[in-house]
Amino acid sequence: MKRPLIGITGKRRFGRDLAGNWSSMSENPADIFWTNYAEGVLFGGGFPVFLSIDSDPIDAIDHLDGLLLTGGTDIEPKHYGEASDTDLFPYEPIRDEFEFGLLDAVIKSPLPVLGICRGHQVVNVHAGGSLNQHVPEHASFDQTITTKSHEVLLKDGSKLSDLYGPRCEVNSFHHQTVDRVGEGFEATAHAQDGAIEGLEHSELPILSVQWHPEMLPTRPTDPIFSWLVKEAS
Repeated sequence: MKRPLIGITGKRRFGRDLAGNWSSMSENPADIFWTNYAEGVLFGGGFPVFLSIDSDPIDAIDHLDGLLLTGGTDIEPKHYGEASDTDLFPYEPIRDEFEFGLLDAVIKSPLPVLGICRGHQVVNVHAGGSLNQHVPEHASFDQTITTKSHEVLLKDGSKLSDLYGPRCEVNSFHHQTVDRVGEGFEATAHAQDGAIEGLEHSELPILSVQWHPEMLPTRPTDPIFSWLVKEAS
């Protein structure tokens, strides 16, 4: 039996941004992603496929069995009708449009989707939700990626609680959080300060989490990757 193909999004950088690259390549574009995401998909039983930002979103979804929207920089706030309150991370308009296009195509499929960190925020904004633009107490960028910094409480009877139980310890590498929840979604995981750490769609196979399960030592057995692959099978 073939492994389901899981598309993974990434970010666009240039040769000048990559350590050790030739100066002659400084203006050459490069699409990159952290391999932890691919490892999570592989451990879950799927086959990871990196999606170039230049891909046509509809064509990409036609070739996939599932989609993983990864972490990254901030979403341009114009997408939820607000002006910018922070310049901590530069926007990537080309990535915003590509990932929103992927979700447009997914809803017509529908393919299972897992959103992580930025991906969690993308699925919410795409559905008409909004973000808290700067929540510095969540931005634990000085910690190691494996540091479990706080507890998340999961709603009884939700898909996320089926996967993780009533509570779990997670890492934290974000300075924005979900504010208004998008149409069709329910917040089913919260930090102790009330921040929304998990969303799930009421009808479609879409889950998202604010933390980074792909960075934790439990990645090989993390149930959220198995969920994505199982739904894509």
